[in-house]
Amino acid sequence: MSEPVAVCVDAGTTMIKAVVFGDDGRELAVFRRETAVGHPRGDRAEQDMAAVWDAVVAAAGEAIAHAAGPVRLLAVTAQGDGAWLVDRDHRPVRPAVLWNDARAAGVVRAWRSDGVLERAFRDNASLTNAGLPNAILKVLAAEEPDALAAAHAVLTCGSWLFLRLTGVLGIDASEASAPWLDIRTRGYSDALLAAYGLTAHRGLLPPLLTGADQVGALTARAADDLGLAPGTPVVLAPYDIVSTALGTGATAVGQAACVLGTTLCTEVLIDAPAPDGEPSGLTLDFGVPGLLMRAFPTLAGTGVLDWTVGLLGLRDHDQLSALAAAVPPGAAGLRVLPYLSPAGERAPFLDAAASGLVTGMLFSHGREHLARAVFEGLAHVIRDCLDAAPGRPAELRLCGGGTASALWCQLIADVTGVPATATQDSEVGAKGALLFARTALGDYRDLTAAASALVRPGRRFDPEPALRDLHEREHAEFLASRELAATRWTGWRAHV
Repeated sequence: MSEPVAVCVDAGTTMIKAVVFGDDGRELAVFRRETAVGHPRGDRAEQDMAAVWDAVVAAAGEAIAHAAGPVRLLAVTAQGDGAWLVDRDHRPVRPAVLWNDARAAGVVRAWRSDGVLERAFRDNASLTNAGLPNAILKVLAAEEPDALAAAHAVLTCGSWLFLRLTGVLGIDASEASAPWLDIRTRGYSDALLAAYGLTAHRGLLPPLLTGADQVGALTARAADDLGLAPGTPVVLAPYDIVSTALGTGATAVGQAACVLGTTLCTEVLIDAPAPDGEPSGLTLDFGVPGLLMRAFPTLAGTGVLDWTVGLLGLRDHDQLSALAAAVPPGAAGLRVLPYLSPAGERAPFLDAAASGLVTGMLFSHGREHLARAVFEGLAHVIRDCLDAAPGRPAELRLCGGGTASALWCQLIADVTGVPATATQDSEVGAKGALLFARTALGDYRDLTAAASALVRPGRRFDPEPALRDLHEREHAEFLASRELAATRWTGWRAHV
């Protein structure tokens, strides 16, 4: 009889992936479905919740149909944050508002000015940004009161999918952490709700799912949709930035990971929250005693590479990387601040008006210098995040599509001064969901044991000692350029 397999769904913002894993953690097959993001206005990003579910059914159903052996479990991780509203019958109230939606930028600015963000950080150890549900609910309360009146719960993508698969309404701790949890007690905080002016909407917070509650049984209706046996265990894994870090093998205090994807998400595992520090980033509980994730999910990432590829008339990221490799470190003084998102930046600093900047440009610079400067700018963003995290990791695990560029991986090691290791696994978010699921089901004693058995480390990149002084100077200039630019960001944005 064929060995049992696991199907793990990683529901990203624009792509749903269903991965079939063998018992030893090998990726046996990957099935994908694209999903659309709507932009009813330039600052808004929404998705049809039913369409996301249909894409999951299509990808997971195909994976199940092609699985070489019996499917023993289904695990889910997904994009985080945003506001996915459902009514009492578990139907969508309106399209989901996504993590990269900027409609609440004004709310966040007002909270910052009034000291709300600072006070909330002392309880929550996370810095609210425009894509978090507290800020989104505040806007919806003003713009769409009927939608909030019809809503029974505010979910996330992962908890929406878990609801459709199991009929269980709830949210896992990683998704509830920012902005709802008192990070010391790891429970909902009425004080935080009061600070946000959302006490009247306390009833929208769904039950917290931890431990055994994160394992449900596949309903008969969902089983019929997927072609799977009713009652199959379904595990709600932490949301994607946590699951991806786990999938690199970062499972113990002091270990770090960076996702080179749509966002550059730099993460360090810690054993205790630090709400008394400088407000920045997120602190995420994911249900493991003595372990928290300090995360810095930037809004700069591979989208900056996409933009540069288009600007320079190139074919793809590989061509961009090859072009950048033709230029020595430092890009002959050309520097790029890669803050190109319409929502500004959220980590490690928060400024909805942040925008990109090119400095040091001369006639002698060509497009190869710009290509190099973009990669270096993104590496400086990662260092900025690591410097904001507690401690200094001995190694940085890299994953995401950006790891295809050996040049970028080496640059990250050189600029941060931390050895970097890329994983051999291609679907690292799904791999993290697998680790979490198999630990939850008792196959492994803890996540570290699961990682040791199932994760495959890849190429290692060591910092080049001869470049240390250059990159120290470059980073100091990067920060100085940003401080200067920040004095003009709001004015520049006013003309966009």
